Amino acid sequence: MAGHVVAMGGGGFLTGDIRSPLDDLLLSLSPRPRPRVIFLATAAGDSERAIDAFHQAFAHRACDAEAVRLFGIPDHPAERVSSADVVVVAGGNTANMLALWRLHGIDAAVRTAWEGGAALGGVSAGANCWFEACVTDSFSLELDGLDDGLGLLAGSYCPHFDGEERRRPVYTRLVSEGFPEGIACDDGAAAVYDGTDLREIVADRPQALGYRVAAQGVESLGARLLR
Repeated sequence: MAGHVVAMGGGGFLTGDIRSPLDDLLLSLSPRPRPRVIFLATAAGDSERAIDAFHQAFAHRACDAEAVRLFGIPDHPAERVSSADVVVVAGGNTANMLALWRLHGIDAAVRTAWEGGAALGGVSAGANCWFEACVTDSFSLELDGLDDGLGLLAGSYCPHFDGEERRRPVYTRLVSEGFPEGIACDDGAAAVYDGTDLREIVADRPQALGYRVAAQGVESLGARLLR
């Protein structure tokens, strides 16, 4: 039975909140009481800053945490990812990340973990990747649609819906022109999936919301405040 996905529009430990309730929620969806947590910072070029922030954030949580690097000489990355209970993915360049994942078999590995009940999640690129399509700055600051995501979840996704001024107009235009309809999240909000079903929108701050974006327009889905 497929596990969970927590697709964050923005927030979490990479923005300095090492005790973010969004990260707590992702951890709580693990199939084990003390989960094995893998961090993939591929989208950020395996940034040491991102990896250090991950270790700082998860050191005080009840889990066994490790980072899997794809730059340099990888150490059996697909095997390590496929056996994870929780996979956390950093923001950065979605397109570059997907290309490297496919080269190293991480695309199949995260699917294996998820199909085994693991919880997957992350912010920005770490949310985009689970869907069929997304809105990304992988190619330019003007933003583009990307339609070759992993496809664990149907439709499209757009992070930073309130945090970057071009996100909303670009996403709504793309959808009106035939891009897959989908879900958008403000910074601080996240879409939570049980298997392939959207369970709820949650947020770590007031006014952060999730949205359903269709050719007919944008519908607010609200959010349950976590703190």
